[in-house]
Formats: sequence, C-alpha cells, structure tokens
Amino acid sequence: MSDNVIHIVAGALLTATKLSGPILITTLVVGLALSVIQSATQIQESTLTFVPKLAIAAVVLVVTGAWCLRVLEGFTREIFAMIPEMVAS
Repeated sequence: MSDNVIHIVAGALLTATKLSGPILITTLVVGLALSVIQSATQIQESTLTFVPKLAIAAVVLVVTGAWCLRVLEGFTREIFAMIPEMVAS
C-alpha cells in the first residue's frame, strides 16, 4: 500500500515539474533578458517586466497546451488503473 502511495506522489511531482517547466523556463529567460536591458538603460521600473512575461507565458501555454493535457491525461489514466490494485490490497 505505501509503495503505491510513494509511486503516486513521485509521479505527481514529476508530472507537475513537466507541466510547469516550459512556462517557468521561458519566463525566467525573458525576465533575465529584460533585467539586463533595464540595467543597461537604467530604467528601474518593475512593472515593465510584468507584461512581457505574462505575454510569453500565454504564448507558451497556447503552444504547449495540447501536450500538457496529454501528459496530465496519461497520469490520470495511470492513477485510475491503480485503483483496483489498491482496493484489492
């Protein structure tokens, strides 16, 4: 029983990392690039980075949305397939 729980938690963490990775990495890169530009031009306005990061996150979500749903569906199917094994124990 506890082996199943460990497997579920590990799978959930891996799935969450897979799903959030593309958005986090792209917003990190865009934020870093904008920070370098702000430092070079000495414009220290914190709201200037918010809109581009929000826009790029929306674009990445649109581009990778179908893949994210397939990964989440696969994880959900795996969990549902484990239910009879867990009930029988």
